[in-house]
Amino acid sequence: MNIEAYLSVAPEIAEAVKAGKPVVALESTILSHGMPYPENWEFSHRVEEIIRGEGAIPATTAIIGGKLKIGLTSSELELMCKDPTVGKVSRRDVAVYLATGKTGATTVATTMMLAEMAGIKIFATGGIGGVHRGAETTFDISADLQELASTGVAVVCAGAKSLLDIAKTLEYLETMGVPVLGMNTEDFPAFYCRRSGHKVDASIPDAATAARIMKTKWDLGLKGGFVIANPIPEEYELDFDEMEAVITKALEAAKEENIHGKDTTPFLLDHIKNYTKGVSLASNLQLAYNNARTAAKIAIEYSKL
Repeated sequence: MNIEAYLSVAPEIAEAVKAGKPVVALESTILSHGMPYPENWEFSHRVEEIIRGEGAIPATTAIIGGKLKIGLTSSELELMCKDPTVGKVSRRDVAVYLATGKTGATTVATTMMLAEMAGIKIFATGGIGGVHRGAETTFDISADLQELASTGVAVVCAGAKSLLDIAKTLEYLETMGVPVLGMNTEDFPAFYCRRSGHKVDASIPDAATAARIMKTKWDLGLKGGFVIANPIPEEYELDFDEMEAVITKALEAAKEENIHGKDTTPFLLDHIKNYTKGVSLASNLQLAYNNARTAAKIAIEYSKL
């Protein structure tokens, strides 16, 4: 293997990892495909500020100029937020983007890959991908789930995006041996909603417990990561039944326009934002900030072990 030829880790992050200091990985698809400019630009700086405020170091990832970038400069963050040609890169796309010099935003799966390459064990995102509704006929299943099964990174998220089939997503994770831990919850959250009606594998009371469980699994040589489900703060939660109605409308629109594959989630999120008159975007921001805060706390506890 010759990973070093493609890996570009910011000096601050490389030094922190080497010294065992707390580092939190961040994706860039949420910037390029998850929200509009300038909200994404403001978000990119705010989420890094939150992680630093907790005492950890943020490591936003992307593919730029034939390099796997871990830690972006302000100008690189702006590129990810403003350039409409930035692609959405999952595991299958990485070699293509590196070899051709194209600019790509990292999904959950790709961010996990890059984090593991750089020695980062904790990653904060909005919500994981999963099994799409109707997957029994479309076979539309996010690469995030396979990545969680094989890559040793803990993903702090507000559960799975509510537009997915959450029951099938959890069943898939169970089959692949991925632990699903709930931060102060027994109910798996559904992105905008604190409850989905489905249970987590174990409810944990604090960041220190999460860190101990992570260390124990990896000490045993067990491969794969974790889903650490962190519910959206109550004051920003949206009504479950109302969101189901909105998601149904968005899914119908996607079917009418023949949207499929990796274009599905950005299309649905944009329609959900429009149907909720922007309220869903505000909730999306707050749940992502909350996940960043929690991930930083876990990273700090993990660095002590």
